[in-house]
Amino acid sequence: MPRNKPIALLSVSHACVDVYQGAVPALVPFLVAERAYGYAAASGIVLAASLLSSLVQPLFGVLTDRWAMPWLLPVSTVVAGAGIALSGVSDSYPLTFAAVALSGVGVAAYHPESARTARAASRGGHAAMSWFSLGGNLGFAAAPLMVTAIIAAGGLTASPALVVPAVLGSLLCVFALRAQRSPSAGPAQAAPAPGAGDRAAFLRLSLAVICRSVVFVGLSSFIALYAQQRTGGDATAGGAALFVLFIGGAVGTVLGGRLAAHWGRVRCVRWAYAATIPAVTGVVFVPGPAFYVFVALTSAALYIPFSLQITLGQDYLPTRVGTASGVTLGLTISIGGLAAPLIGVVADATSLRSALTPLIALPALAWLISRTLLEPALPDPAGRYGVMARR
Repeated sequence: MPRNKPIALLSVSHACVDVYQGAVPALVPFLVAERAYGYAAASGIVLAASLLSSLVQPLFGVLTDRWAMPWLLPVSTVVAGAGIALSGVSDSYPLTFAAVALSGVGVAAYHPESARTARAASRGGHAAMSWFSLGGNLGFAAAPLMVTAIIAAGGLTASPALVVPAVLGSLLCVFALRAQRSPSAGPAQAAPAPGAGDRAAFLRLSLAVICRSVVFVGLSSFIALYAQQRTGGDATAGGAALFVLFIGGAVGTVLGGRLAAHWGRVRCVRWAYAATIPAVTGVVFVPGPAFYVFVALTSAALYIPFSLQITLGQDYLPTRVGTASGVTLGLTISIGGLAAPLIGVVADATSLRSALTPLIALPALAWLISRTLLEPALPDPAGRYGVMARR
């Protein structure tokens, strides 16, 4: 764990918030079983968590670039939890959609400010940012276990119990902010980023992250149902597939930070996307127990670039750290949810395997885009900055 106390607290609070992103796909099999939702209706719930998030996340990023808004961290955490807690209370589809959308707004509000705060607390360190990102991955991983345990025991009407992580996370946010302001914590300023910025590179990076987002959200939305088909199991098999998908992301995040220290961020991003292509192919076409192996490989490969792309985006837009964080950490992830209904429509018309097959092409596109990116140069010993010229 990081020795930086604010980063450690922010990492755990990040886990508490991202539980609610992971909770949405974990709820899908129960919505299908209890309310007889079709693929399109179920994917609409995933869309609910992404739609408003996609619209408001850039706004929160711009706001946090202009004003420090630390109060957003505990408030947004509570909002994210409240939405999921209310999602199973009513049988009404519009009310369920609205509750999940409310949770998405909370998640959207949390990420730009938390990433800005984490960058300041870490002094711009890539390893510390990987620990912050790891918290979110662990929250994703815990979500299917938590949701399955609570909803399987009490049904969808037991969803109010899911608010507990939000209460804990909001308290941790308060403690993290206090620890960061503590004199013993030292100056919490991020290291200055090189150059004046590169908006074209940031745009290309964002396109690559969008490709990654569609793959990950598409798989996480339907992997629980697909696991039942490929392994002949029940809802428990689906929950296990989600757990493997999310915990593999935690492993990939830590691995990405370590690899980048030796090989550079851009190079690691390229390798990861190249490895994702055969891994997703295995998820779509390989049946039986080996299915879980390919799920783990896919998750690790998709998450090796995760924290690296956050710091790359911040370095490409050094004067717009909140905006860069909102896009690379939040907006581009939410956009993946916009593709989920299309996958659901295709699955209803054909089969789930046919609907997931196009996801194989997206890591290849992300790999091609990543080959156009440059590694931001580090400051020289005299304190001057070089140009973004090392591939």
